[in-house]
Amino acid sequence: MAATQRIVIENAAIATVDADDTQYASGHVVVANNVIESVGEGRSPEGLTGVVRRIDASGHLVTPGLVNTHHHFYQWLTRGLATDHNLFNWLVALYPTWARIDEQMTYVAAQGSLAMMARGGVTTAMDHHYVFPKGSGDLSGAIIRAARETGVRFTLARGSMDRGEKDGGLPPDFAVEILEGALAATEATIDAHHDDSFGAMTQVAVAPCSPFSVSTELMKQGAELARRKGVRLHTHGSETVEEEQFCKELFGLGPTDYFESTGWLGEDVWMAHCVHMNDSDIAAFARTKTGVAHCPSSNARLAAGIARVPDMLAAGIPVGLGVDGTASNESGELHTELRNALLINRLGAHREAALNARQALRLGTYGGAQVLGRASEIGSLEPGKLADLVLWNLNTLAHASIADPVTALVFGAPAPVTASFVGGRQIAENGRLLHVDEDAIARSTREEAQRLARIAAQA
Repeated sequence: MAATQRIVIENAAIATVDADDTQYASGHVVVANNVIESVGEGRSPEGLTGVVRRIDASGHLVTPGLVNTHHHFYQWLTRGLATDHNLFNWLVALYPTWARIDEQMTYVAAQGSLAMMARGGVTTAMDHHYVFPKGSGDLSGAIIRAARETGVRFTLARGSMDRGEKDGGLPPDFAVEILEGALAATEATIDAHHDDSFGAMTQVAVAPCSPFSVSTELMKQGAELARRKGVRLHTHGSETVEEEQFCKELFGLGPTDYFESTGWLGEDVWMAHCVHMNDSDIAAFARTKTGVAHCPSSNARLAAGIARVPDMLAAGIPVGLGVDGTASNESGELHTELRNALLINRLGAHREAALNARQALRLGTYGGAQVLGRASEIGSLEPGKLADLVLWNLNTLAHASIADPVTALVFGAPAPVTASFVGGRQIAENGRLLHVDEDAIARSTREEAQRLARIAAQA
């Protein structure tokens, strides 16, 4: 058996995000191989063996790595378009372009999306990919390859659409799959890539796109497939007023009742957005422990509204944060969502009591781990959990006069990432990624965005 190798981090402020929100003004974290061995106040224990690195983290806050719970990587290639549209008009404007993506475009877009998150403190990412044009290649494999190269833990939500324009949906007919093909491809992706072991780097979820792009049969059979294979379920839900109207016209039910009728409520399910939820909807999610991916910037960008996050949390609903696709959140960074979640929710009914700094940090860490079904492994700094953590540099002009480090991180300007680790392996240093070439990714994403625009214009 190989000898234990330890990394010792000392002299840091530490926000553990454990059940008691334990915080240390000056503490230590000891990493043993890929897990956290100890965390506490003051210096590390004496007599540690196998120490391969010691980090003096004076002036830093150490937190769990950020967990992204909703994204669409391919949208990296269509940033800055349809900037003054609501959701439905935005989808209609961009679907014809998205329907032209291929394997190389998807790979490069995933590289760009992952790089922006990972350099800003994300250690666990997910991608809800649902556009599979005929003959476009192995898109799922391309996305997973990009995540592996970046070094983040990753969930691929293998999406699908089978309701095109001729059936009353929004996507162009040539951009959707048939029911049997979508189910077969999803199952093949699970078989090829899903890992349910402790510390898994890649997991797969079943993820039909949304009620207005998916048939009822695909929703029902997708849920059956996920439970037969033992994986999680993900989709969009209750994002806009128009979606609610669409569901009532098409199914005679509101979104939450429709989801329940198709088997899509449960502790193995999480929904993106959930902006327009009434008391009955919230009660249903709480009763079934259905999770929510809160995407504050995207919700604002598309004028969708303000999700009732304080009410969801009070009811016991698991809630995490999501970047959402970078065509509706051009920055593509999750750490800015900590601040935006707090500020936007304070514009709602609860005003200044909506969220505080520690609740916002919990959304971006432990809440995300709950939503992805990995709270026993990640999301807090506790002995035995995976060593997914971030060192935020607060020794800067931007944070100099904010005494509380968590307040500095959430309320203040984006804090530089001095180092981030996934399972004890460092993936970023001083805001730069260690295992991929950011400059090369920037060049290739620019080229592929231009290629996609040309192809769409000629179609």
